[in-house]
Amino acid sequence: MEKFKTLLRVRHYEMDALGHVNNAVYQNYLEQAAIEHSEHLGLTLDVYRELAGVFVMRRVQIEYLRPAVAGDTLEITTWLHQMRGSRAIRRYEIRKQNQDELLVTAEALWVWVEAKTMRPRPIPSALLVENYTE
Repeated sequence: MEKFKTLLRVRHYEMDALGHVNNAVYQNYLEQAAIEHSEHLGLTLDVYRELAGVFVMRRVQIEYLRPAVAGDTLEITTWLHQMRGSRAIRRYEIRKQNQDELLVTAEALWVWVEAKTMRPRPIPSALLVENYTE
């Protein structure tokens, strides 16, 4: 799947005591990028409701390389690396807008769960990557 990019502006309240984006905030950025990518593909909350399921983040690995500060505009790139069974592996890169140096790299394991039971289920065929081209 092709890479998807979105921009987010760092807000002052996201800083830690050192004046950098708090490490915990980056997971919010990753989730927002995944949501925007899904919506870009037409996979809205209404579609998930019709399929009676949702993706939940089960595991995330984040490598912090350089800091970001309030006022920075970040370019978050994400793509689906693999979808199999109930699992989807999504990768991420975060840079300052118009810069090449990586600030963060990450990989998250998302699991498709049935909304009613919150138990893992196979990803519906309607959601599989090969059904979507950008």
